[in-house]
Amino acid sequence: MLYEVLKPIAVVVMRLLFRVEVRGGDRVPATGPVLIVSNHVSLLDPPFVGGATRRQLCFMAKAELFDIPLLGWVLRGVNARPVRRDGTDAKALKAALRVLQEGKALLVFPEGTRGDERTMREGKPGAGMLAVLSGAAVVPAYVSGSGRALPRGRVIPRPVKVRVTFGPPLSFKAEAPGRSKERYREATEEMMRAIAQLGEQSG
Repeated sequence: MLYEVLKPIAVVVMRLLFRVEVRGGDRVPATGPVLIVSNHVSLLDPPFVGGATRRQLCFMAKAELFDIPLLGWVLRGVNARPVRRDGTDAKALKAALRVLQEGKALLVFPEGTRGDERTMREGKPGAGMLAVLSGAAVVPAYVSGSGRALPRGRVIPRPVKVRVTFGPPLSFKAEAPGRSKERYREATEEMMRAIAQLGEQSG
């Protein structure tokens, strides 16, 4: 309910303040399980990606944020799921997989945490695991400009142009038992290459 109320407001603000441009939005399937994987440089990335697609998204956020009274309530209201970043959070991965098994759309940042604008880091194998086990369509996305709009440590956003670009869907199939971990890593690496390519195309 809160998601449905806040999304139209967020979209209007993003268009006015950040002149958000969306490329390839029709590449996100309208129905069925979808895993959107994106680069991550700003706290604004989830609403930017969410506002760029018609699908209602679920996403992962660091568990510590849910302990902040008002923020925690808002995060739960906009479909966020808590994840602990100190090691592998099996509970969070199971919750994320359940979202996909229910035919919903899930936004994941394979890098795990925010970095610098135009800098891509190694992706975590958990993203590949979700793709392989769920069989969901995987849509790479690249957000450009959000790191300048609200970099780490800044409270008030700058009114700079932001672009969200979606790439063609990818698909990953499970392989024979015995090389699951390797397959998860390979899937994540392919996702990261697709995201990086979108970054190069966005200029």
